[in-house]
Order: sequence, then structure tokens, then C-alpha cells
Amino acid sequence: MPKIVDHDKRREQIIEGLIRLIASQGMHQASLRAVAQEAGVSLRSVQYYFDDKAALMQAALHHLEKASHDRWDERLAALATPYCLRDYLLTFIREALPSDPESRIFHLVWTSFVILAQTDTTIAKQPFLDGPKRLMQQIEQRLTQGRENEEISTSINPAFEAKRLVALCHGLGTSLLVGLFDADGAVALATRHIDELFQRQSTEKGS
Repeated sequence: MPKIVDHDKRREQIIEGLIRLIASQGMHQASLRAVAQEAGVSLRSVQYYFDDKAALMQAALHHLEKASHDRWDERLAALATPYCLRDYLLTFIREALPSDPESRIFHLVWTSFVILAQTDTTIAKQPFLDGPKRLMQQIEQRLTQGRENEEISTSINPAFEAKRLVALCHGLGTSLLVGLFDADGAVALATRHIDELFQRQSTEKGS
């Protein structure tokens, strides 16, 4: 009787093989053959689920994005309910900055993808910017709600501030990876940015 294959599980097995390979040896070592060996499957299996390395890398980003959002949800669930806008933003920066193994791998894979996209047209065609765009929209919606609830100043532009916060965390994340900042220093810088949003509200109320 032929063995029944759990395709979702096999696909995840291959994706996690790629992630481990990038984390331990770097993107330059992550050929499809090397991924197959790391995942414990045949090269034919990798090629069955993914047309090329670009498609596999995009799937890995989706996998890591979901895991990151799940961890963010866990951080929010640990807060007192209802939590305020400031706490929402602070939990975001603590998840977004690569200060632990899981978030570090996510940032490493994302950065590797971006670098390859500059010279590889196949990689560049992948919709790898969809994740950050979804994230900016999510934060923008929460900032808009916070502005309506008068948690932040009505003069604040939610779309602009969402873009600025995501860009800040991306830049700080890279600086953290290369050792320019430590985790506490990076969190402190991002927190200062968030504090300024609420200081503007306090100043306007006091005037």
C-alpha cells in the first residue's frame, strides 16, 4: 500500500530546512540540493513543491511572518485587557527587533531576500513587500483608532507614522544584527519614538 504523504507537513518541512540552512550557513549556501539534504527529503520533493529557489524563499517569508504575528498576539494576550495604544506599539517593537533567536532568523531571511532581489530578477518578481505593507496597514488602522479615541493627537498622520515606525524597526533591526546596537539600546531608541507620539498629545492638552 503506497505511503500517504501529508503535503502540508512536507511543504513545511522543506521551508523549515531552508530557514535552518540560512540561519546556520547563510543564503549563499542555500541551494535546492542543500535544502533537500537539510530537510531530509529528496531534491525531487523540493522541486515538486517549489518551482525554484525564489518561490521557496517567498514561502519561507510567509511562514516566518505568520510565526511573528502569532508571537505578537501572544505578547498582546499577556497584557491587561483592554490594552492601550502605547502598549500595542511597544509589543510590536519588541517583536519586530531581532533580539531573540526567532525574530533574528526572520530579520536575517528578510534581509537576505532584499539583497538578492537587487541583482536577481527572479527573486525581485516575488511579492516579498506584501508582508511589510500589510503590517503598515495594520498599524495605521490602530493609530487611526487611537486618534479617534484621543490617545494620540488629532494632528498625527496615522499612515505616515505607521510607515516611519516600520522603517525605524527595519533599520534598527539591521543595526542590531551587525552589532552596532545591543537589544536594550535598539528598544530604547524605538520606544523614544513612540513616546514622542504621546508627548505631542500631552503638550496639546496642556496648551
